[in-house]
Amino acid sequence: MTQLLYKEEVYAIVGFCMEVKRILGYGFSEVIYKDAIEEEFLENGLAFIREDELSVNYKGKILKHKFKADFTLINNIILEVKSGEDGIIDKSISQTLNYLRASGCKIGLIVNFGKTRLEYKRLIV
Repeated sequence: MTQLLYKEEVYAIVGFCMEVKRILGYGFSEVIYKDAIEEEFLENGLAFIREDELSVNYKGKILKHKFKADFTLINNIILEVKSGEDGIIDKSISQTLNYLRASGCKIGLIVNFGKTRLEYKRLIV
């Protein structure tokens, strides 16, 4: 049986998001959830970069426009925060996969606070 990459770290991140969901519920904008998640990370001593500006390499050249992942954790996990009533949609999955490929991170985690229950999806490249 193979081990899940960053199993404990992803489990902890999802737990912090569940705590945010428990306290705030649903219906807020993404930025409110990001602020609350940041507070959870700080309280629990989890190292992170919020809105880390990342470059895209195209044929050996760095493109002039960059992207910002919501959170980058331990240099290998990208956390994308959503607050959509439609749940985790294909566009969010594609966006996160692109972020992973461009950044070199191995794990993507999408969390959606836009429904009554927290939704999350783990992506691996």
